[in-house]
Amino acid sequence: MPGTTIKAQALAHFISEMAEMSIKDASQDQRWLLHVDGSSTTQGSGAGIVTTTPQGEDVEFAIKFGFKASNNEAEYEALVIGMRMDHEAGARHLLACSDSQLVVKQVEGTYKKLRKRV
Repeated sequence: MPGTTIKAQALAHFISEMAEMSIKDASQDQRWLLHVDGSSTTQGSGAGIVTTTPQGEDVEFAIKFGFKASNNEAEYEALVIGMRMDHEAGARHLLACSDSQLVVKQVEGTYKKLRKRV
């Protein structure tokens, strides 16, 4: 099975686990806020991740990927990395935001994936 298929399955499983921890059940003081942005250029690809904790602290990360990625793949990687970091830090009620309509709509289930790689 190709690695990208496994990655897509892992993302879907991880997102469904996080969705079970419904933000609707969380009070405002328990919510974490995640903003992600992926980028791909001829010089490489990477991600910007900003998490706001329930206490109002902003935690910022910039990550350079060690692999080639399309802009959409970089957006997905940013989301997955941000969600994993926040989960490991104790987030159980997370609102994730991305400027990629494709990523948002695919995660919501509104858009279907056309390629296995994304």
